[in-house]
Amino acid sequence: MRRREFITLVGGATAAWPIAARAQQTAMPVVGYLEPGTPEGSTDTVAAFRKGLSEAGFDEGRNVTLEYRWGHNDPSRMPELTADLVRRRVAIIAALGSTAAALEAKAATTTVPIVFTGGADPVQIGLVASLHRPGGNVTGLTSMNAELMPKRLGLLQELLPKAARFAALADFANNPTTESSVTALRAAGSAMGRQIEVFYASSNREIDTAFARLVQERVDALLILPLAFFGNRRVQLVTLAVHHRVPAIYFQRAFVEAGGLMSYGTSLWDRDRQAGIYVGRILKGEKPADLPVLQPTKFEFVINRQTARLLNIDFPSTLLALADEVIE
Repeated sequence: MRRREFITLVGGATAAWPIAARAQQTAMPVVGYLEPGTPEGSTDTVAAFRKGLSEAGFDEGRNVTLEYRWGHNDPSRMPELTADLVRRRVAIIAALGSTAAALEAKAATTTVPIVFTGGADPVQIGLVASLHRPGGNVTGLTSMNAELMPKRLGLLQELLPKAARFAALADFANNPTTESSVTALRAAGSAMGRQIEVFYASSNREIDTAFARLVQERVDALLILPLAFFGNRRVQLVTLAVHHRVPAIYFQRAFVEAGGLMSYGTSLWDRDRQAGIYVGRILKGEKPADLPVLQPTKFEFVINRQTARLLNIDFPSTLLALADEVIE
């Protein structure tokens, strides 16, 4: 090869490198990450999701881009956030942490694949046709929270066998799963010979009001229903429960880490990691219709003994033995 030809070839290749890099960047798939909460309150969720993506062969910034959309605890923002992701033609929408977010995503598109995480029965609320064969463009993971209500009530009753009045805090305004959870809880209470009084709150002010009523009516124990609205307000709920000396059981370990008495629920880290794996599998060519909706296999019972001492409660040895973690 002549020297001039070599220089021309090298010069041409050098000029083409930025073009190739731009083409590769354009071809990088974009995943829309849709969350009802805040970035600050969802660091564990994001970390677990990224871990699952990495296990499936995708790392943010290397071969996949994440477009984050946060609801900042305002449900009215979700439709526009979802519509924006659809307009941007993302490859997949990951609707995490809220069944309501998944429903918004499904209403917005029938073609963009959707991977959801949520606590409701996805068949009952119309997200998928069946757990084993979802059909359509939606699949994901469900915590099946209504099915866990009897377990939470049983743990609370074992801790406080002499308690006379049990109550639950629910939210009808922001979540379609409330009714099924309340129904399951009342059925479990009836089987134990207990009536469960339900209080409702759909804003920070209403949460304050509900706790004031709980104290006024001398409720002995409280169950916080597994709703994303409450998950995004765990510090407020834990603070009120301790301040008013109301023993409460929660649905996520994060409540107990924030000072709550005890929690029982699915391992959210494992759930969100699995969601990342599912997104990776779809990016590789699998279809949501063929990926079964996964149900939880890992559950966590977490106790905070420091809070128990503040409330003058002694955990029986049977419950301590059951606990996956005891925070001292």
